Amino acid sequence: MAEISEFKGVRYNAGKVGYMQNVICPPYDVISPQEQQALYAKSKFNMVRLEYGLEQAGDNEGNNKYTRARDEFNLWLKEGVLMQDQVPNFYVHEHIFEVGSAIKKRLELFACVRLEPWENKVIFPHEFTIARAKADRLDLLKACSADFSPIFGLYEDPGGKINQLIVNRVKSKPAYSFQHGDSHRFWVANEPEFVQRVSHFLNPKSIYIADGHHRYETALAYRDYRRGFDPHGSGNESYNYVMMALVSFSDPGIVILPIHRLVRGIPAETLKKFKAELPDYFEIIEASTQTVSISNSALGSIKICGLEPGQVLCLSLRPGIKVNDFLKQKRSEAYGKLDVSVVQHILCEKLLGLPAGDSDNLAYTPSGESACRLVDEGQFQFTLLLNAIPAKTIKAVADANDRMPRKSTFFYPKLPSGLVMFRTDGQI
Repeated sequence: MAEISEFKGVRYNAGKVGYMQNVICPPYDVISPQEQQALYAKSKFNMVRLEYGLEQAGDNEGNNKYTRARDEFNLWLKEGVLMQDQVPNFYVHEHIFEVGSAIKKRLELFACVRLEPWENKVIFPHEFTIARAKADRLDLLKACSADFSPIFGLYEDPGGKINQLIVNRVKSKPAYSFQHGDSHRFWVANEPEFVQRVSHFLNPKSIYIADGHHRYETALAYRDYRRGFDPHGSGNESYNYVMMALVSFSDPGIVILPIHRLVRGIPAETLKKFKAELPDYFEIIEASTQTVSISNSALGSIKICGLEPGQVLCLSLRPGIKVNDFLKQKRSEAYGKLDVSVVQHILCEKLLGLPAGDSDNLAYTPSGESACRLVDEGQFQFTLLLNAIPAKTIKAVADANDRMPRKSTFFYPKLPSGLVMFRTDGQI
């Protein structure tokens, strides 16, 4: 099963950078151009300069955002802005945040996990990836030989043994604590008993990727790239591992938001046909935007907002209508029960005639309120609102050796980049 290990993490030197809240950043795939500029201005040591550097006029093979990240990383190490721990450690991150009116807390164990191809069924994916994003991450990894942000992994802990070990460990004073909208506390954990017991309980587990599919597949490609230069390696080289933040499926701080679809550019004739054919596939309850809560799952699993002004259509599949009936290649039962599968294959592909892959007609957001506002402002014709997917459903799809449509889940909040880094040179 999964092989878990401590590692000699690279961390910011608080004496050099000041406040940690000024140097962490979100993962690359949720940083907007505006936020990228703001993070650059926040600190000359902000992690965005490594994780997601700015492109510049005149960039070429010898001078680009990847080479600049490499040079910055090496300079920060040389000047003591970043320092590598001298002994291997696990690391623990406590993340306290708000969702609506609720306060949530998530406990994450940072560790290195030996890379395994998907077919070994040790590490399980639940979504598909696209080549463009992986090429970007691979160029950065080749240039810097370091992971700057962790992959988010889930594991089962039915007896709560691992969680209790972590809860007991975080009763001590953290290595650092700070506010960055949310509250963060971070511990370095290398006590022999803690390390031994966590490793003992975690090593028999499978790991399910929650967030970071592109980075995981990039790490696999990078491992194979490095093995090409080192065909007689021992297998304990650091490039055979990837940094993960591991969280129990039963952690109360796991929050998964749905990713809603925004639709634009549909011709009037297609839209008329779409409205006429909806009752053939769905039982429909009509309501007004004033009387229906976006998050109310009782009125149908999928909602369409904006087909008519002020109207919400609450949809439930008619008995006998199955997603697999619309697919050339049959998928698992777990896949067929997903609302996002219904949206992808019946609403988007069958009724709207959109292509199976990415489409310029679709945009995505985890915020239902934002989706409805953008429709009201006339930027989109209508929005398809979905319910959140429970963590157990993600596991069921992965266990069925299947994957969800892209843009199915949004784990909230995102893991910050910059708490600890992992160098892929040397040995574990």
